[in-house]
Amino acid sequence: MEYNQLGYKIEKVGIFRKIQKFWVDGIADKNRENILKLLDFNQGAKLLDLGCDDGVWTQRLAEKIGTKDVYGVEMSDARRKEAIARGIRVKKFNLNEKFSFEDESFDVIHSNQVIEHLSNTDNFISEMFRVLKPGGYIILSTVNLVGWHNIISLILGYQPFDLSNVSVKGNIGNPLSFWNKNSEAEGALNKSWQHIRIFTTHALFEFLRIYGFVNLSVKSSGYYILPNFFSNIDPKHGHYIAIKAYKSSDLN
Repeated sequence: MEYNQLGYKIEKVGIFRKIQKFWVDGIADKNRENILKLLDFNQGAKLLDLGCDDGVWTQRLAEKIGTKDVYGVEMSDARRKEAIARGIRVKKFNLNEKFSFEDESFDVIHSNQVIEHLSNTDNFISEMFRVLKPGGYIILSTVNLVGWHNIISLILGYQPFDLSNVSVKGNIGNPLSFWNKNSEAEGALNKSWQHIRIFTTHALFEFLRIYGFVNLSVKSSGYYILPNFFSNIDPKHGHYIAIKAYKSSDLN
């Protein structure tokens, strides 16, 4: 059996695989495109990627910004070694706890598909604010609680797609979910892959503002069952959301 990077089972042939490729891979790719569009060119920027994995995507972020001053945080020893081999300065620590960086250290902080796995969201957001320089910004991307795929699941009486991976036994409460009940793939049923809490755009905006972030904007991808174009018109109901938020440079 084959699995993609999100831990979903891949059907190698047939219509199901085509649907899954559009749903999971295509929409995730569009989300990454949105993230790149939110980045500003700044050769002097210091970049931090929270959950940098093997560093491949982190390198792409750095290229878009134009910087070579790149840091990351990654818990997997194997993935961290790969990222370090790519020239990224990577630390290992729990993102639910105080970050192992000094105050106002970074110009750009990126986090894609991480916040939904954390138990201490207050710590995560407040620590991003602390280590971000005044005038700097974060790019925070995650799944969307009120994406149409989750709303339709609730209407049908099922667990939301993005909260069906809450057990090491696999898919819970949603027979339509791609999470496989019997998967032995690395990471697919690992506790670190489970979603603890997911948010709406409105909730994340409020959360970020409470901790001092300003000038918030959002892009989204995945507008089921309509074409992705509609996620530009109504970003609050897309599958993935990518939020850009600044730390004011006018701080007392």
